[in-house]
Amino acid sequence: QVQLVESGGGLVQAGGSLRLSCAASGQTFSSTAMGWFRQVPGKEREFVAAISRSGSRTSYADSVKGRFTISKDTAKNTVYLEMNSLRPEDTAVYYCAATLGASRTVFEYEWQYNYWGQGTQVTVSS
Repeated sequence: QVQLVESGGGLVQAGGSLRLSCAASGQTFSSTAMGWFRQVPGKEREFVAAISRSGSRTSYADSVKGRFTISKDTAKNTVYLEMNSLRPEDTAVYYCAATLGASRTVFEYEWQYNYWGQGTQVTVSS
């Protein structure tokens, strides 16, 4: 079992930055690959970023590439999503997810993840 708790969401103006954190407990954090997804009311949850179990590989949705950075601190059992140059269309509830995986594999689909956090709201005003 893995428990995930997100934090760091909030209201920010367009062009601003936020850093989301996802603290994990339970299963050894070094055994898990992690991802961030987001969801807008009335739409399906979409992939944002992922990092492999080892932290050596990352993957990003085209819409956030070059603006968002995912990272993993194994010592703190925490994964981060650094979000820069935020746009109003980034407004969503952001979810952290975890799954067991091979060392260098990144996972980009919801069904590949076994554990989810409760979500944190990010609102970007224009």
